[in-house]
Amino acid sequence: MQAFPLRVGLAFLLLAGVASVAAAADRRRVIVSTDIGGSDPDDFQSMVHLLVYADAIDLEGIVSSPFNQGSKRDILRVIDCYERDYPNLRTWSDRYPTPQVLRAMSRQGATTRPDASGIGAATEGSNCIVAAARRDDPRPLYVLVWGSIADVAQALHDAPDIAPKIRVHFIAGPNKMWNVDSYDYIERNFPNLHLIESNGTYFGWFVGGDQSGQWSNRAFVSKHIAGHGALGEFFAGLRGGELKMGDTPSLGWVLHGEPEDPSKPGWGGQFVRVWDGRKTIFQRDTSEADEVETCGTVEFALPAPSGLARDASISVWFDERIPVPVDNDGNVLRFRFSPKSAKVWTYSFHTNVPTLGGRGGKFTAVDPPATRTRVPSALHPNWWIDDSDPAVAEDGHPGAKTVSRWRKDCLADFADRMHRCSAPAPAR
Repeated sequence: MQAFPLRVGLAFLLLAGVASVAAAADRRRVIVSTDIGGSDPDDFQSMVHLLVYADAIDLEGIVSSPFNQGSKRDILRVIDCYERDYPNLRTWSDRYPTPQVLRAMSRQGATTRPDASGIGAATEGSNCIVAAARRDDPRPLYVLVWGSIADVAQALHDAPDIAPKIRVHFIAGPNKMWNVDSYDYIERNFPNLHLIESNGTYFGWFVGGDQSGQWSNRAFVSKHIAGHGALGEFFAGLRGGELKMGDTPSLGWVLHGEPEDPSKPGWGGQFVRVWDGRKTIFQRDTSEADEVETCGTVEFALPAPSGLARDASISVWFDERIPVPVDNDGNVLRFRFSPKSAKVWTYSFHTNVPTLGGRGGKFTAVDPPATRTRVPSALHPNWWIDDSDPAVAEDGHPGAKTVSRWRKDCLADFADRMHRCSAPAPAR
């Protein structure tokens, strides 16, 4: 589906858009797991976008999965705005869920980071994923992860039988960096899982593409979002009135594309099969000369000091700002990290154990060579990742052009949707 130009009669465009988006989506089942309310307000923007498209999908759950801030209350804040616009929205489509239904499907996920195992305890959010995946419905369940992947890992741990039923689109990058242990748990235990790991492709929603005139990140909000209902006013007050919506490509994946084949083009991007060699394990301290893959996994399994108590207080900080948990079995200190950018990274122990005081090291994250990325993994037949071909990179972000090429179409369609918030459908 190509979005119609805005100059076409607005009413016709909107009515045609309803049918075309819904037909393309084929009523796909969706759960969103979000760190809304955390350090980056773009999840609030993506939540507004999700709700104005809620008639085009079968939304079955919205899970709050923050790192250390945010909660279900932040989801409910956006639903409160939706409730004010709902009288207009429902005139466009009777498939818009009521505000009460949306509140009832909102769930609290993990509020603390799991330990180095990547697994904690069941939450409302993880149970929601399990219940939806086990529902008697032949359609797959698309799980869109906008933040921590801990609740997905917990759901798979508690109910391994759901793995063939779910399709995960993980907006990774920094989200993976902050929760690499849950990612590692999934990668090791569910190698056949259908998963997209988007580390750079998602940047195409706000970087590159047609940024001229009304399509720039700031002008678009001013012209097409501000003044459009309560949702529009809420959106326009975020990020100084500048669009980002970095998690929204995951919804674009189910709205316009072929989710069962991520190699095909669509609003959510175009991906390639993942390759092997993305995880590096060190059993020693490292230096700048040691190289790991950017956005891969680096695991340290270091010999513990003699006589170390298993309950000793130990954590490791990367770049002196990112703490990670340490698994201490008395013999080995195991911890993981995922470097989100190519550079030299440092790490140091924070502990009350004198023999570990001042200990640390460095390593260098580098982009993988083409000789590696061109060979699909035999271990992960359904795992997908950014296309590393320089021809589809945008401002250094791999794969981003496979999203930014659709920028004008996506935003034109979004603009039409936002009009629904402030005006009822024209009389037929």
